[in-house]
Amino acid sequence: MIIKTRFAPSPTGNLHFGNIRTALYSWLYAKKNNGIFVLRIEDTDQNRSKSIFSKNIFDTLKWLNLNWNEGPFFQSKKIKYYQEIISYMLKKGFAYKCYCNNDVLLTMKKKKISKKEKPRYDGRCRNLDKNFHSLNKYVIRFKNPMNGIVSFNDMIRGNIKINNSELDDLIIQRANGIPTYNFCVVIDDIDSNITHVIRGEDHINNTPRQINILKVLQAKIPSYAHLSMVMNSNKKNFSKRDNSTKILTYKKLGYLPEAILNYIVRLGWSHGNQEIFSIKEMIQFFNFKSITKSSSIFDLNKLLWINKHYMNISNQKYIKEIIFYYFKKNNLDYKFGPNLDKIIENFLPHSYTIQDLFNSIVDFYIQDNNIMYPDCINSYLNFDTLNILETIYKKILILKDWNLNVILNIIKNVSLCLNVSLKNIIIPIRLALIGKIHSIGINKIIYFLGKKKSLLRLNKFIEHIKMLLFL
Repeated sequence: MIIKTRFAPSPTGNLHFGNIRTALYSWLYAKKNNGIFVLRIEDTDQNRSKSIFSKNIFDTLKWLNLNWNEGPFFQSKKIKYYQEIISYMLKKGFAYKCYCNNDVLLTMKKKKISKKEKPRYDGRCRNLDKNFHSLNKYVIRFKNPMNGIVSFNDMIRGNIKINNSELDDLIIQRANGIPTYNFCVVIDDIDSNITHVIRGEDHINNTPRQINILKVLQAKIPSYAHLSMVMNSNKKNFSKRDNSTKILTYKKLGYLPEAILNYIVRLGWSHGNQEIFSIKEMIQFFNFKSITKSSSIFDLNKLLWINKHYMNISNQKYIKEIIFYYFKKNNLDYKFGPNLDKIIENFLPHSYTIQDLFNSIVDFYIQDNNIMYPDCINSYLNFDTLNILETIYKKILILKDWNLNVILNIIKNVSLCLNVSLKNIIIPIRLALIGKIHSIGINKIIYFLGKKKSLLRLNKFIEHIKMLLFL
């Protein structure tokens, strides 16, 4: 048997961490078993489905390298086909037309609740004569078995049993003629020969209903695995309309796809105490027995830690190619600055994301007149700072041996000569050169900027202080 899994999102919002975990687990299981991974777009909700969200699905999966083998298949292109099967089910007595309007259904629901019964449809249209005709609008319901038990072995939760008496006759076609989710899913799984359905635990209640439809259509029933939910930091379910959980938002923030996948695979699955997994290891070790039944909580700090790890073990050429994108986006040319490879090498160990890395190095490549100073600069616009910067300027001006140790010794000597702490010497220089209080060693900043650019920026800051002090 060829293992076939599927990822079947609805294009009603952006993919978040919970969605991608489902996609990843489905992809891993197919890969582990030399199977097939199918992508299906469940877009029968015409009011909420948007092409922009379909694009988000494709772009996200491609960025994460979760490539599909078949698809994408769009449910919206199969409406007529679904309707033909529903017509067959009507003729065979597997389904029936229901003429109950909203008022009737609401009254029915209230009556059930008042009797402390499950508010399910009572099947009053179930046994209407096939020749019954009405001008009223109708939906089509599946004629669910009234007796017996539906059972299935969930690969994560074990055996699950549901009495058919607890299930109502679900609607499989709306009054506007559009088939519903629960019906389309079944038909698509049959058509694609899906062997394993991996999805969220919020679908557990749908599974027995779908199994009953599969049975009347004499189709093979797939294996099911229902994943626990992934919660945000507030312990609430992720929302497709929350951009803070949108996967591609993290791409823009400078996270690596390898780090995202490594973080997601551990949201509910484990292999001993191992935290870092290559894609090869994920495929090798993945299994359903090691998936927890408990909900997982999104932890940004852990994601940052994993991303920093991947940045530091990645080929620097790979990191550099991503940095090129940031230069282009900000209309900067890295060629008019210090050696980019050396800069990346020094700043990479201190960065958690590519965005962090770029923010740290960008000041080396912007025009000297475009340096942005922080608000705290005002506390340094005084005669002491002026004296420090003028002294450093003179020392660098006559410096001939341009190396890191010599530059550091100059700064230490100025500290001793002026009887000022090294910290109070370094901060004004940093502000003058890159507009920041915190960064890599000050000697490295001066060294990478070069003599000419360092003198230009020091002089600019000196003149700015003079202008304010002598107005």
